[in-house]
Amino acid sequence: MKPPKIVVSVLSMLTHVIPTWKIVPTTDIIDIAFKLPSKRQEVRSNPLCYKGRPRLKTANELLTVSLDIEKNLQQVSLPFIVVHGGDDKVTDPSVSELLYKTAASSDKTFKLYPGMWHTLTSGEPVENIDIVFADIISWLKERTEVTSSPRLEREQKGDNDTPFRMAPAVEKKL
Repeated sequence: MKPPKIVVSVLSMLTHVIPTWKIVPTTDIIDIAFKLPSKRQEVRSNPLCYKGRPRLKTANELLTVSLDIEKNLQQVSLPFIVVHGGDDKVTDPSVSELLYKTAASSDKTFKLYPGMWHTLTSGEPVENIDIVFADIISWLKERTEVTSSPRLEREQKGDNDTPFRMAPAVEKKL
């Protein structure tokens, strides 16, 4: 969810003065992203995994990019699948639903998994992870298996390409 305007305004101004400070008011992402306590511990013990609060400039850039993406969702025209945990507290499921509803793509799928959290493919019980991967693999297979279509792959790809026109060549005289 987007922070209040006053918080965004103050933090944005501070990015010019103290960009590396870790003062962004956030909850512990690990606690709300990983359902299984054993997975949380695994992440916390990984020396390559950042565990602190986000740096001010990083948080500001993430917010800027997120808002820009939200403004341009209608431009998404390629086939896609969105998988989202129904109990995700890191990313609101309504954002994924907005992408699904707004995108121009005629081939789009939105899968909401009730009771699952943010880390669908790593922080859930094995049975849940298997369900998510099975759905993703099924979606991919439906779109990639060889069919009896006589059309060449190049022609099929062309259906998703926008026409590209080159500018006429200009002849230079020496």
